[in-house]
Amino acid sequence: MRLRPLAAAAAATALVLSGATAASAGGPHHDADALTRHDRADLRRWATDTWTSFVAMTDEKTGLPADNIEASLDPATRSGYTSPTNIGAYMWSTVSAEELGIIGHREAKQRLKQTLTTLATMERHQPSGMFYNWYDEHTGAKLTAFPSGDTVYPFLSTVDNGWFAAALMVVRTAEPSLRTQVDVLLDPMNFAAFYDANQFGGTRPGMMRGGFWADAPNVATDPGTVAGSPVYFTKNHYDITNSEPRIASYIGIARGQIPPAHYFATNRTFPASCDWSWLEQRPVGVTRTYEGIDVFEGAFTYRGMHIVPTWGGDMFEELMPDLLVPESTWAPKSWGVNHPLAVRAQIEHGLDEAGYGYWGFSPASDPFAEYNVYGVDAIGMSPEGYPSDHEATNVDAGYDGCRPATNPTPTFGDGVVTPHASFLALPYAPREAVDNLRNIETKLGAYGDGGFYDSVAVRSNTQAKRYLSLDQGMVLGAVGNLLGHDVLHRSFGTRDVEKVLRPLIGQEEFSAGVVK
Repeated sequence: MRLRPLAAAAAATALVLSGATAASAGGPHHDADALTRHDRADLRRWATDTWTSFVAMTDEKTGLPADNIEASLDPATRSGYTSPTNIGAYMWSTVSAEELGIIGHREAKQRLKQTLTTLATMERHQPSGMFYNWYDEHTGAKLTAFPSGDTVYPFLSTVDNGWFAAALMVVRTAEPSLRTQVDVLLDPMNFAAFYDANQFGGTRPGMMRGGFWADAPNVATDPGTVAGSPVYFTKNHYDITNSEPRIASYIGIARGQIPPAHYFATNRTFPASCDWSWLEQRPVGVTRTYEGIDVFEGAFTYRGMHIVPTWGGDMFEELMPDLLVPESTWAPKSWGVNHPLAVRAQIEHGLDEAGYGYWGFSPASDPFAEYNVYGVDAIGMSPEGYPSDHEATNVDAGYDGCRPATNPTPTFGDGVVTPHASFLALPYAPREAVDNLRNIETKLGAYGDGGFYDSVAVRSNTQAKRYLSLDQGMVLGAVGNLLGHDVLHRSFGTRDVEKVLRPLIGQEEFSAGVVK
């Protein structure tokens, strides 16, 4: 099969998605020409209500947001814990809220200063400069037990510190008067602590580990050292490219802490071989060489598209890094092709293949429990996949030539959509995203004083009536970029960052495209 570049395929995309706005080789349509004045008014209203949830989640003394809060927005329902990612999401949301005119400059600066002041007092891992995974949002103390009583083994997470550092970089640019406070936190953070330079015996660049513990936990680990101090590394490495940990790779590379060639050490897919037949499907693609490294440019096939998959087929892995790094603009032959196709796949799955009438699948609060993962199974590498419905329907189309199909055309059940996924899709399908969100609000009623509820099972209309800092941060970040002149892209993607990352990621050509 031969692939057409996305710019030439835009017309074909529009035939499938009526009125779709696909990305051209120049990047996403952040001007959102497809949106009306009424659409923009709704986006601003949704962003304003989302900010209300952040105000309710944030401790008045520490300036730290809780991980989540119930729909009532009663401070008594705050979770009692927070993470570096949650704190980062609050900080970049504050920047977005100011850019959108939701709050004024004085309030934004005061809020950021309060948070940064608290962060300077919080315990961190001194040899690496990294922050632990869980803190009490009311006191800033490192947690060794959750409010439920469950034990916490303090952990240093690669991806959580990545989001936190990214937010610090945004604040550093957006509010120069706070730069000194930011630098006290950011300068000591060394992402080389997570990088495994000897993973392949020095024959090629290594990958990022999942993180490490400073003290021995109750799980198997790989003992090692960071800056001469003993630590206990996770057994896993982040070994695929299209997943949210790439934010940590971007930052480590941009700051000169890990080698640029590391970007090509991870897998677009695993090889097309029966040795890897546990994958969701056999990938297609070719091998290309970048920075002296042979890269199998693998992609999955879905409904006339070749797409570089995430692990679970979800929007969070695909598009959250794109909130901060203008991937489609800096890498038009890779992310500029893949992102709009991943959005198109989500839309087609929700509206056509599964017939839910709604779309947007990503990890979120579970309407029936606490938290769960959701995605489009067919475009996720995981063999179990992230399901799109409450019943956890598994799609298995087999692995060509190695494993027979066991469930290629299932019947889907109660689809679970999360609004943050539609907000992430705004740069690539603004018309479809706004329409989907408007239907979630008006037809399903999954909306409260703090904006959209975190998820909703559409057939039973069972709603997860709570707000999560992370997911609300994606909402405000996306609207901030769309209506606030790319505020997060501008603040993160400074000239110093761009001159390192843009040539690196811009040289790659994915095997993604529309099948002719």
